Amino acid sequence: MSSNHKVSRSGLLRLLVILLTIGISFPLSAADRLESGETEVWLVTYGPGEIYWQRFGHNAIWIRDAGLGLDHVFNFGFFDFEQEDFFLRFLQGRMQYFSAARPARDEFAGYINENRSIRAQRLDLSTGQKLRLIEYLLEEVRPQNRDYLYDYYVNNCSTRVRDSIDLAMDGLLKSEFQPVDASQTWRDQTRRLTSEDFWLYLGLESGLGSPVDRVISRWDEMFIPGELADVLASVYYSGDELVRPLVLEDVVLYQSSLESPPLSPHTWWPRYLLASLGLVLAAWLLCRFAPWPLARGLSQSWFVISGSVGLVLLFLWFGTDHWVTRPNLNLLVFFPALIFLPFWKGREKISLLLVAGLSVLALTMPLLPPHQYNLDVLAAFLPLNLAAAAGLFRSRRLSAKPPDVPASTDR
Repeated sequence: MSSNHKVSRSGLLRLLVILLTIGISFPLSAADRLESGETEVWLVTYGPGEIYWQRFGHNAIWIRDAGLGLDHVFNFGFFDFEQEDFFLRFLQGRMQYFSAARPARDEFAGYINENRSIRAQRLDLSTGQKLRLIEYLLEEVRPQNRDYLYDYYVNNCSTRVRDSIDLAMDGLLKSEFQPVDASQTWRDQTRRLTSEDFWLYLGLESGLGSPVDRVISRWDEMFIPGELADVLASVYYSGDELVRPLVLEDVVLYQSSLESPPLSPHTWWPRYLLASLGLVLAAWLLCRFAPWPLARGLSQSWFVISGSVGLVLLFLWFGTDHWVTRPNLNLLVFFPALIFLPFWKGREKISLLLVAGLSVLALTMPLLPPHQYNLDVLAAFLPLNLAAAAGLFRSRRLSAKPPDVPASTDR
């Protein structure tokens, strides 16, 4: 790829107009500074944070030129809880994010306050590539262009940064890495980055369907900011008849004290199985010394909860734009019809057989296409389903048993 592109005057004029529009000073010496290489382009990668939406990390593009007074970070990861219908749009899978440019000092201070690491990589881009990138970024943060429909896997803050750099490099990144299979799937990446959060991990494993288990490319895997940073650090490309690294400098501006996520997902299903069996044992001990209606009440309550979760999964599949939730084999665990079992009196034996049959099917289906990984969900909830069905069956037998008749005291 050639690195000796000349800056077009029409391109520079458009750039000046856009910069003035959003209030960033960029004097007429910009062309000379771009030619001299004094304008720097950095990929900034922020490490994971403690809040659930920070688990995957974040990134942005930092444009820096001290002589021009240009020191701004272009960030695609903003959302607003006060946005109209925010939670409805989130539920529907139509969440709206927006882009913004902020002074680097303000940007970095926010992430340092959150104790999130900051890694910066200076990119060796040609003059024309820098101009193309800056023009694109400035257009993206203009009020009429800044909003976009967010998708966690294919249109997020990191894929937008990836696409911006790829645009500047005339599609080199995509052509190089889209044919290469990734080492992990979308689900693998999700599991490893949320593995330390018991409930977030289990919730995502319950809601995500088989689409996140398919083989993806290294290009797709860059939806994770850390993966994008690692890929760029490995890129060498040709320019001026030389092969040189894309990343000129790779520095850590701030090191977080938080523990780094694992490089691959842990095997967590045993912990969920133990937790589930512990709940079953506690319920059994409680009901062992309590009247039989308690066992029936606990079983009925669980089936209402399990069936309700199944209805939510059905809604996510058929009633929203969340493509990652369909199809979802976890519906065999959270079978919507389970919600009616508490009201199916006199059919407790059939209920037990139904739950047992669904459990066998749920254990078998992951071995068949579409090969959805759900061992954690099976370990966490199948024992509860079976215990609840057994509880209903036992409570029926106890309720049908005639009360003990005291021995006669007549002489």
